[in-house]
Amino acid sequence: MFYQRWRRPLKCQKSKKCNRGHRNISLFSNSSPSNWSKVVSDAEKIVGYPTSFMSLRCLLSDELSNVAMQVRKLVGTKHPLLNTARGFVYDSRNNLQMRGLVVLLISKAAGPSTATTDLLQQDMVSGIYPSQRNLAEITELIHTAFLVHRGIVNLKDWINSDGPLKDMEFGNKMAVLSGDFLLANACTGLAQLNNTKVVELVSSAIGDLVQGIYYENTSAAKEEQVTEDITVASWEEQTFLSHGALLAKSCQAAMELAKHDEESQALAFQYGKHMALGHKINSDLLPFVKGSTGELGTFSLNSAPVVFHQELVGREGWMHQLQQARPQGRPLDYPKLWGAIKAGQGVNAVIDLCCYHGNKALEAIKCFPPSEARSALENIACAVTRF
Repeated sequence: MFYQRWRRPLKCQKSKKCNRGHRNISLFSNSSPSNWSKVVSDAEKIVGYPTSFMSLRCLLSDELSNVAMQVRKLVGTKHPLLNTARGFVYDSRNNLQMRGLVVLLISKAAGPSTATTDLLQQDMVSGIYPSQRNLAEITELIHTAFLVHRGIVNLKDWINSDGPLKDMEFGNKMAVLSGDFLLANACTGLAQLNNTKVVELVSSAIGDLVQGIYYENTSAAKEEQVTEDITVASWEEQTFLSHGALLAKSCQAAMELAKHDEESQALAFQYGKHMALGHKINSDLLPFVKGSTGELGTFSLNSAPVVFHQELVGREGWMHQLQQARPQGRPLDYPKLWGAIKAGQGVNAVIDLCCYHGNKALEAIKCFPPSEARSALENIACAVTRF
């Protein structure tokens, strides 16, 4: 079958293969709190300080404080911007700042380049250049800005149970304003790095994010109709744009700031790319690996398990299953469709693909010299592919 090209033995476990019956840890989504907290805590000690405070200067600025005062007016409403704001204050799974942590770890793992002078190496703190720390903060600001923008409510789909329309309109305005503010600060910091190639890399990542989110929104608008136009190839392309490009290009930019050669930059890019894709696949698998029909809500019809299931059963089989799950124009019966997908081979194919991306990330990082930072990156790769 087409998915067999992704089947690989998982290298991060010496005696165990990828256990498909259990999902322990994911990089940016729900995880086992004790194990994941230890992975994050150990990694943060290596890079010198908790990455949860990387964006503190921006988040506590006077401008954003004024925005926060306005956001408080949304308390009591159902606008999704509130959930995003809560994550800035309290996030027990340590998810918000993980992209910056990966950038710092790969910077430390690579170390100084032979092209750098001893004078420049004296500026390093915990084996990381100040410009690389600034890049990690910029990466987080960009990610957070797009996260806030994703919380904008489509008012065309507004119903009375969502709350007063004026609250949704005000929340949308604040989401646009605060997201734009974060993105503007990121662009200012990017210009201050004074490196044309880094500016080009991160700017192209922002463009990729915009394009990827546009594809996502277009697909979401069609989700209640049919999704037979979504193929595995197009899903991979869209996922890289919306979830992989920022981390991959930020890792490459970190190597450029330390004046590493093109080979090191390519390896860093590959690690960031496969790590990000592994994370997205891990997140998509959550309803099908951990969920059950009793606790199931809804899931995206454009998620990886659904897309792979469609390609395996074929267009006619998929359309037949959709019709059975949505008879006579009724709302889609997600538990029934979940059962059909769970019974197929699509979920197993996606688990194999997640293991494949984890192995590719491990292959890339093993080319760096042995160090604590490299071990931390290997642990993160293993965590993403552990089920």
